[in-house]
Amino acid sequence: MRTAALFILAGALLVGCPKEDAQTKSQGEEVPAPAQKEVTEVTQKEGEAPSQYTVELDTTKGAIVIDVRRDWAPHGADRFYELVQNGYFTDVAFFRVINGFMAQVGISGDPALNVEWRAKRIPDDPAKASNTRGTVTFATSGANSRTTQFFLNFTDNSRLDGMGFAPFGKVKDMAPVEALYDGYGEGAPSGAGPDQGRLQAEGNTYLRASFPKLDYIKSAKIIE
Repeated sequence: MRTAALFILAGALLVGCPKEDAQTKSQGEEVPAPAQKEVTEVTQKEGEAPSQYTVELDTTKGAIVIDVRRDWAPHGADRFYELVQNGYFTDVAFFRVINGFMAQVGISGDPALNVEWRAKRIPDDPAKASNTRGTVTFATSGANSRTTQFFLNFTDNSRLDGMGFAPFGKVKDMAPVEALYDGYGEGAPSGAGPDQGRLQAEGNTYLRASFPKLDYIKSAKIIE
Protein backbone atom coordinates (compact mmCIF):
# COMPACT_ATOMS: atom_id res chain seq x y z
CA MET A 1 0.00 0.00 0.00
CA ARG A 2 1.41 3.37 -0.92
CA THR A 3 1.66 5.58 2.14
CA ALA A 4 2.82 8.81 0.50
CA ALA A 5 0.43 11.71 0.97
CA LEU A 6 -2.31 11.65 -1.66
CA PHE A 7 -4.47 14.18 -1.87
CA ILE A 8 -17.51 30.13 -9.66
CA LEU A 9 -19.21 33.01 -8.36
CA ALA A 10 -22.50 31.83 -9.87
CA GLY A 11 -25.21 34.46 -10.13
CA ALA A 12 -28.29 34.19 -7.98
CA LEU A 13 -30.74 31.81 -9.58
CA LEU A 14 -34.24 33.11 -9.87
CA VAL A 15 -37.24 30.90 -10.37
CA GLY A 16 -39.01 32.64 -13.22
CA CYS A 17 -42.50 33.99 -12.75
CA PRO A 18 -45.01 32.77 -15.36
CA LYS A 19 -46.07 35.31 -17.95
CA GLU A 20 -49.49 36.81 -17.41
CA ASP A 21 -52.19 35.65 -19.82
CA ALA A 22 -53.61 38.73 -21.56
CA GLN A 23 -56.62 37.04 -23.14
CA THR A 24 -60.20 38.08 -22.16
CA LYS A 25 -63.65 36.50 -22.46
CA SER A 26 -65.87 37.49 -25.39
CA GLN A 27 -68.38 39.17 -22.99
CA GLY A 28 -65.69 41.64 -22.02
CA GLU A 29 -65.05 40.17 -18.55
CA GLU A 30 -61.44 40.29 -17.55
CA VAL A 31 -59.90 36.89 -16.97
CA PRO A 32 -57.92 36.88 -13.70
CA ALA A 33 -54.20 36.51 -14.27
CA PRO A 34 -52.66 33.30 -12.99
CA ALA A 35 -51.36 33.57 -9.45
CA GLN A 36 -47.69 34.53 -9.39
CA LYS A 37 -45.28 32.04 -7.91
CA GLU A 38 -43.16 33.21 -5.06
CA VAL A 39 -39.71 34.25 -6.24
CA THR A 40 -37.03 32.10 -4.61
CA GLU A 41 -33.49 33.42 -4.50
CA VAL A 42 -30.60 31.00 -4.07
CA THR A 43 -27.57 32.75 -2.66
CA GLN A 44 -23.99 31.66 -2.23
CA LYS A 45 -22.55 31.95 1.25
CA GLU A 46 -19.27 33.78 1.77
CA GLY A 47 -16.35 31.42 1.27
CA GLU A 48 -18.55 28.79 -0.34
CA ALA A 49 -18.15 27.55 -3.90
CA PRO A 50 -21.06 27.31 -6.32
CA SER A 51 -22.91 23.99 -6.34
CA GLN A 52 -21.23 23.19 -9.67
CA TYR A 53 -18.39 24.89 -11.52
CA THR A 54 -15.77 24.05 -14.14
CA VAL A 55 -12.03 24.67 -13.94
CA GLU A 56 -9.53 24.68 -16.78
CA LEU A 57 -5.95 23.80 -15.91
CA ASP A 58 -3.60 25.14 -18.57
CA THR A 59 -0.79 22.57 -18.48
CA THR A 60 2.33 21.73 -20.44
CA LYS A 61 0.33 18.89 -22.02
CA GLY A 62 -2.73 21.01 -22.89
CA ALA A 63 -5.95 21.95 -21.13
CA ILE A 64 -7.28 19.68 -18.40
CA VAL A 65 -10.93 20.56 -17.75
CA ILE A 66 -12.52 19.53 -14.45
CA ASP A 67 -16.22 19.61 -13.60
CA VAL A 68 -16.57 20.16 -9.85
CA ARG A 69 -19.56 18.96 -7.81
CA ARG A 70 -19.94 20.52 -4.38
CA ASP A 71 -22.48 17.89 -3.30
CA TRP A 72 -19.75 15.26 -3.68
CA ALA A 73 -17.35 16.93 -1.20
CA PRO A 74 -18.31 20.41 0.04
CA HIS A 75 -15.07 21.21 1.87
CA GLY A 76 -12.96 19.93 -1.00
CA ALA A 77 -14.93 21.87 -3.63
CA ASP A 78 -14.71 25.04 -1.54
CA ARG A 79 -10.95 24.72 -1.10
CA PHE A 80 -10.34 24.01 -4.80
CA TYR A 81 -12.41 27.07 -5.70
CA GLU A 82 -10.44 29.18 -3.23
CA LEU A 83 -7.09 28.00 -4.60
CA VAL A 84 -8.05 28.66 -8.22
CA GLN A 85 -9.48 32.10 -7.40
CA ASN A 86 -6.28 32.99 -5.54
CA GLY A 87 -4.02 31.99 -8.42
CA TYR A 88 -2.34 29.27 -6.39
CA PHE A 89 -2.00 26.86 -9.32
CA THR A 90 0.60 28.84 -11.23
CA ASP A 91 3.74 26.97 -12.32
CA VAL A 92 2.87 23.96 -10.13
CA ALA A 93 4.35 20.55 -11.01
CA PHE A 94 2.77 17.15 -11.43
CA PHE A 95 5.48 15.79 -9.16
CA ARG A 96 4.16 12.24 -8.70
CA VAL A 97 2.74 10.51 -11.76
CA ILE A 98 2.30 6.75 -11.44
CA ASN A 99 1.20 4.90 -14.55
CA GLY A 100 -1.98 2.90 -13.91
CA PHE A 101 -2.64 4.72 -10.64
CA MET A 102 -2.82 8.52 -10.47
CA ALA A 103 -1.16 11.90 -11.14
CA GLN A 104 -0.52 14.07 -8.09
CA VAL A 105 -0.03 17.84 -8.02
CA GLY A 106 -0.47 20.79 -5.68
CA ILE A 107 2.78 21.64 -3.91
CA SER A 108 3.68 25.18 -4.88
CA GLY A 109 6.95 25.98 -6.58
CA ASP A 110 7.23 28.92 -4.15
CA PRO A 111 8.43 27.74 -0.71
CA ALA A 112 6.83 30.76 0.99
CA LEU A 113 3.40 29.71 -0.30
CA ASN A 114 3.96 26.20 1.00
CA VAL A 115 4.60 27.57 4.48
CA GLU A 116 1.44 29.67 4.29
CA TRP A 117 -0.92 26.99 3.01
CA ARG A 118 0.42 24.01 4.94
CA ALA A 119 -1.35 25.29 8.04
CA LYS A 120 -4.68 25.88 6.25
CA ARG A 121 -6.18 22.43 6.71
CA ILE A 122 -9.78 21.62 5.90
CA PRO A 123 -12.16 19.12 7.53
CA ASP A 124 -12.69 15.71 6.00
CA ASP A 125 -15.56 14.99 3.60
CA PRO A 126 -17.18 11.58 3.41
CA ALA A 127 -16.61 9.89 0.04
CA LYS A 128 -19.97 10.28 -1.68
CA ALA A 129 -18.49 9.59 -5.12
CA SER A 130 -16.04 6.81 -5.89
CA ASN A 131 -12.41 7.15 -6.96
CA THR A 132 -13.06 5.89 -10.46
CA ARG A 133 -11.18 6.79 -13.63
CA GLY A 134 -11.07 10.54 -14.19
CA THR A 135 -12.19 11.62 -10.73
CA VAL A 136 -10.26 14.32 -8.91
CA THR A 137 -9.55 14.02 -5.20
CA PHE A 138 -7.63 15.89 -2.52
CA ALA A 139 -4.65 14.14 -1.02
CA THR A 140 -4.58 13.53 2.70
CA SER A 141 -2.06 12.34 5.26
CA GLY A 142 -4.61 11.64 7.99
CA ALA A 143 -7.78 12.99 9.57
CA ASN A 144 -8.61 16.60 8.65
CA SER A 145 -5.23 17.17 6.99
CA ARG A 146 -6.13 18.21 3.42
CA THR A 147 -4.56 21.44 2.17
CA THR A 148 -3.55 21.98 -1.49
CA GLN A 149 -2.50 18.66 -3.03
CA PHE A 150 -4.87 16.70 -5.25
CA PHE A 151 -4.67 13.80 -7.65
CA LEU A 152 -6.37 12.62 -10.83
CA ASN A 153 -7.24 8.93 -11.02
CA PHE A 154 -5.98 7.08 -14.09
CA THR A 155 -8.08 4.01 -13.32
CA ASP A 156 -10.63 2.57 -10.89
CA ASN A 157 -9.10 3.27 -7.46
CA SER A 158 -12.30 2.69 -5.51
CA ARG A 159 -10.26 0.99 -2.78
CA LEU A 160 -9.40 4.54 -1.68
CA ASP A 161 -13.03 5.43 -0.95
CA GLY A 162 -12.93 4.13 2.61
CA MET A 163 -9.54 5.64 3.39
CA GLY A 164 -10.52 9.32 3.56
CA PHE A 165 -10.16 10.16 -0.14
CA ALA A 166 -13.31 12.00 -1.26
CA PRO A 167 -13.56 12.95 -4.97
CA PHE A 168 -14.85 16.48 -5.65
CA GLY A 169 -14.84 16.53 -9.45
CA LYS A 170 -14.18 14.72 -12.70
CA VAL A 171 -11.96 15.34 -15.72
CA LYS A 172 -13.83 15.81 -19.00
CA ASP A 173 -11.10 14.46 -21.27
CA MET A 174 -8.30 12.26 -19.90
CA ALA A 175 -6.01 12.54 -22.95
CA PRO A 176 -3.88 15.41 -21.52
CA VAL A 177 -3.68 13.63 -18.15
CA GLU A 178 -2.49 10.41 -19.76
CA ALA A 179 0.20 12.38 -21.62
CA LEU A 180 1.83 13.63 -18.38
CA TYR A 181 5.41 12.50 -17.93
CA ASP A 182 5.56 9.46 -15.63
CA GLY A 183 9.18 8.39 -15.96
CA TYR A 184 10.34 9.35 -12.47
CA GLY A 185 7.93 7.10 -10.60
CA GLU A 186 7.51 7.17 -6.84
CA GLY A 187 9.20 9.84 -4.80
CA ALA A 188 11.86 9.39 -2.16
CA PRO A 189 12.42 7.45 0.00
CA SER A 190 10.61 4.58 -1.77
CA GLY A 191 11.55 5.63 -5.29
CA ALA A 192 13.72 7.86 -7.41
CA GLY A 193 11.13 10.60 -7.94
CA PRO A 194 10.90 14.00 -6.25
CA ASP A 195 11.12 14.20 -2.48
CA GLN A 196 8.09 16.06 -1.14
CA GLY A 197 10.01 17.52 1.79
CA ARG A 198 12.60 19.08 -0.47
CA LEU A 199 9.91 20.29 -2.85
CA GLN A 200 8.10 22.00 0.03
CA ALA A 201 11.33 23.68 1.17
CA GLU A 202 13.10 24.40 -2.11
CA GLY A 203 10.25 24.68 -4.62
CA ASN A 204 10.72 24.58 -8.38
CA THR A 205 14.43 25.35 -8.10
CA TYR A 206 14.88 21.82 -6.79
CA LEU A 207 12.53 20.25 -9.35
CA ARG A 208 13.97 21.90 -12.44
CA ALA A 209 17.51 21.01 -11.48
CA SER A 210 16.80 17.36 -10.66
CA PHE A 211 13.61 16.44 -12.59
CA PRO A 212 13.56 18.52 -15.78
CA LYS A 213 10.99 16.37 -17.60
CA LEU A 214 8.12 16.99 -15.18
CA ASP A 215 4.92 18.57 -16.49
CA TYR A 216 3.34 21.62 -14.89
CA ILE A 217 0.08 23.47 -14.40
CA LYS A 218 0.90 26.83 -15.93
CA SER A 219 -2.27 28.50 -14.70
CA ALA A 220 -5.85 27.72 -13.68
CA LYS A 221 -9.14 29.51 -14.16
CA ILE A 222 -12.85 29.03 -13.63
CA ILE A 223 -14.58 28.87 -17.02
CA GLU A 224 -18.18 28.06 -16.01
